[in-house]
Amino acid sequence: MKLILLGAPGAGKGTVAKLLTKLDGSVQISTGDILRGAVAAGTELGKQAQAFMAAGDLVPDELIMGIMEKRLQEPDCENGFLLDGFPRTIPQAEQLKTMLANLGIELDMAVNIDVPRDVILDRLTTRRTCSNGDCQAIYNVKSNPPKEEGVCDKCGSPVIQREDETEEAISHRLETYNEKTAPLIGFYENEGLLMTVDATSSDAVINAIQERLGATA
Repeated sequence: MKLILLGAPGAGKGTVAKLLTKLDGSVQISTGDILRGAVAAGTELGKQAQAFMAAGDLVPDELIMGIMEKRLQEPDCENGFLLDGFPRTIPQAEQLKTMLANLGIELDMAVNIDVPRDVILDRLTTRRTCSNGDCQAIYNVKSNPPKEEGVCDKCGSPVIQREDETEEAISHRLETYNEKTAPLIGFYENEGLLMTVDATSSDAVINAIQERLGATA
């Protein structure tokens, strides 16, 4: 399957992507992972991206698109891919459309995971992350707490609330999403590729995607 996963921060895109990869061998691709991978590999594009990241600036679209184009041509993408958190803006979506056409790749659909704002706020403000950069296991103080409060089950490092997961920070992230990324819903609807799933359960989202893909296969 070749999907774009849309949805606000905390909608569950990453969780859904991880579950989908187990179904047919598709790979989860997030811009952050790609950038970190390119930087770690020391590629020319990675070096350029690192300069922007080190300065605290956003990596320009043309660099991200260059890195994405290389990534989509790697052998593991032949079974399919799940774009998690990309594209983020209409210009990125338009460039991605051109790139995929040039590569002869056809998207199956763009899935918009629609989760109520109060659920997102509750999910993210109760999320905790392992402070060990090599681990970064994710917990939830309500639904999935560590066995020992404040201590990671996997590596024993302190479990923390990230600065971008306070209620104030999340509200700001949601405003940014509504302003810049939510318009992608209309873009992919016009492309005839949109499927919106109103569900707070990852399993329900997976089932809806499988049903739609089964119907179009």
